[in-house]
Amino acid sequence: MDAQGLDWLLVPLHQLVSWGAAGAMVFGGVVPYIPQYRDIRRTQNAEGFSTYVCLVLLVANILRILFWFGRHFESPLLWQSIVMILAMLVMLKLCTEVRVANELNVKRRLFADKDEEIKVAPRRSYLDFDPHHFWHWSSFADYVQCVLAFTGVAGYVTYLSIDSALFVETLGFLAVLTEAMLGVPQLYRNQRHQSTEGMRVGSDISCSITGPTSTSDGSHGRCKCLLGSGLGHSASSPLQTEDH
Repeated sequence: MDAQGLDWLLVPLHQLVSWGAAGAMVFGGVVPYIPQYRDIRRTQNAEGFSTYVCLVLLVANILRILFWFGRHFESPLLWQSIVMILAMLVMLKLCTEVRVANELNVKRRLFADKDEEIKVAPRRSYLDFDPHHFWHWSSFADYVQCVLAFTGVAGYVTYLSIDSALFVETLGFLAVLTEAMLGVPQLYRNQRHQSTEGMRVGSDISCSITGPTSTSDGSHGRCKCLLGSGLGHSASSPLQTEDH
């Protein structure tokens, strides 16, 4: 049977493989966080997970989406960023609810044998602009407000500077650089507590090679390797641009 006779099989098979690869690219980044989410929900303890990991990924993926407006890359990578942002917001919501509930339970135990009224800790809000409580607020809505404010400011600056090739390239570099720092918050938390208790082992080594972010006047690539224990992040895909 010649090759032309197999077209009816090869073409759909190739399309199916392409869809599968695109789906893996879009959702693969959030898979390592599913066990972590389930563990936190089951144990009602989020102490082993640093929410600054969510901050790093939110900033990196927002910058990547803004970079797309200046240098279009493959659509699955754009959807990957959107899915990752949604996943990190879900993680933040769970961690905030668990932490606030645990803080209240601790205070109830402290005052269990006393007749005093339980003193509720003052609410920590994003609008307080207190650097000591940054990214450690009492309500999930504060995190959403902060993300929206950052997106709005960054989006406005991008809108004003979208015609500048230097700005677009800098935006892409910052997105890659921010994501390359993903392991730092979790490593810092583990070092400070001298413990990895409560942290889900996702991937011991996460290495991603960021492909060309420029298709004009000399394409160049960037590579980042994240080495750590259970950082919970799979290899992210390259910021590849499409020729138009």
